Amino acid sequence: MPGTFEPLPGGGAAVALDDVEISIIRSLAVQLLELIGPGPAEDAADDPLAELFADGPSEPPADPVLKRLFPDAYSDPEQPSSPRDAEEQRAYSAEFRRYTENDLRAGKRDKALAVIRSLDALSAASAGEGGAVLKLSPEESQQWLGALNDLRLAIGSRLEITDEDDTDLLYRLPDEDPRKPMVMAYLWLGGLQETLVGTLMP
Repeated sequence: MPGTFEPLPGGGAAVALDDVEISIIRSLAVQLLELIGPGPAEDAADDPLAELFADGPSEPPADPVLKRLFPDAYSDPEQPSSPRDAEEQRAYSAEFRRYTENDLRAGKRDKALAVIRSLDALSAASAGEGGAVLKLSPEESQQWLGALNDLRLAIGSRLEITDEDDTDLLYRLPDEDPRKPMVMAYLWLGGLQETLVGTLMP
């Protein structure tokens, strides 16, 4: 079924994608990669110890999408706290971010790259046919699942979606609303993500 992941015998998942869908997902994944930023410098990549001891940032990112992708570990906007508690939370979050954000970025970068590479291979194999069936191994399915989640978080952040009520409003946007294409991509990726989760469940 087009646009719906289905399980493959022996594990993994498959989905039929046309050229436009391939192009949209690839473009979004490339934009996500650009937003996350490059990996370690080449000289650091040659030295595993340099990468191991490289500190990440201690401050949260300024971009709201990156804040959503890399949230503070110890802040809870739902729970009011005293100034002292808030200061402690900031300190704990900064320390946690220093030691984890580089790895988190690398993981998200790897997942987005996996999506791009599998789509490029699909496009090359089906040149001129107007689309093809993407077949993913169980490991590739997990990478796609992570990337689809990151893409939806990124788009949801741009659309300022914070809860389910916001999602309900998206269905009622008029066609002339400039956010409509982004909304359609958000909802479509959500459907892909949901069916992919279904294929991975025992």
